[in-house]
Amino acid sequence: MDDNDFQPSVAMRDYLAEIYRLQEDAPTVSTTSLADRLHVSAPAVPRMLKRLRNAGYVIHKPYQGIELTPRGREEALRALRRHRILEVFLVNVMGFTWDEAHEHADEMGRGLNDAITERMAEMTNHPTRCPHGEPIPNAEGVLPEVKDVCIMNLTVGHVGVISRVRTHDPERLKYFKTLGLVPGAHFEIMGRAPFNGPMRLRVGREDVVLGIELTKSLWVE
Repeated sequence: MDDNDFQPSVAMRDYLAEIYRLQEDAPTVSTTSLADRLHVSAPAVPRMLKRLRNAGYVIHKPYQGIELTPRGREEALRALRRHRILEVFLVNVMGFTWDEAHEHADEMGRGLNDAITERMAEMTNHPTRCPHGEPIPNAEGVLPEVKDVCIMNLTVGHVGVISRVRTHDPERLKYFKTLGLVPGAHFEIMGRAPFNGPMRLRVGREDVVLGIELTKSLWVE
């Protein structure tokens, strides 16, 4: 069988998608961070990485980390497209809340194929962002350009719009929702304590105060 005809398993796709997510914030990914994000045991990661490396999806540099190859990136983007379109479908069509979408998409996405994915994309008007604001690759595997920054990097007086809420934690997502901090929400930074202290934001007519851990999840335009 030609290498190009090889189809990754569901578990392999899960790993590739998570490596891609982690690589957005760092050039290489550690086995420890990968195990934590996928909720698997530390010994399981090297076994899967060996399979991914043999299939040409990743490069594993000892003492440095894991990187996707161009082929691995292509598969990762395909997996992300399926997952994020399914999240949109779960929220917009099936009525689930944004804090429920990721976990359900993880479970349901294991049996998803490209034909079903494209039908869901049609039914949701070909979305370009998931409910949490993450960009959705198009059918050719190209991500829409997103120019945003973490709100932690901004100073008092900045105004803007929430672009992405980068957490899968359901309780945090519920809390952000109660504060009105969702993609598309307008904000102004009203105050900030020194040494990475709490940040005070105006959202609509309300002022809200966020600690450093929560501000890490907010990416803004």
